[in-house]
Amino acid sequence: MSAACRQAEILLKQYGHPPTNRIRSQQDFAAIYEARQRAGDQNLLLFAIRNSLGHSRLGVSVSKKNGNAVLRARKKRLLREAFRLIRHRLPTNLDLIAIPRPDVDGDLKAYQQSFQRLTRKLDQRLPAVERP
Repeated sequence: MSAACRQAEILLKQYGHPPTNRIRSQQDFAAIYEARQRAGDQNLLLFAIRNSLGHSRLGVSVSKKNGNAVLRARKKRLLREAFRLIRHRLPTNLDLIAIPRPDVDGDLKAYQQSFQRLTRKLDQRLPAVERP
């Protein structure tokens, strides 16, 4: 294996978005919504709860108000990519649901800034996880 391939593999592992960083189950979504801890700005609305996994996870919810299936899929990809790129700069142990604002066509940089600002706000507001 060449040095360039090894370096690419290391970067992929460092900045990857494995399935363990995703929220998919309806029970997880319901628990996050029930906690009623949210923060928003002009681009994004974030719901959050603490987890005890040692890393943050992301779920994305894009309603039909955001446009047709192609536009909704684009917003989902942008949100996941923004989270993936700045995950190492965000607070850990958070389960997040990101909901893009329907009247704003956010770009990658705007979503990254929103994630950083809103996760800091939610991290200060949420109680710490009790360890057994």
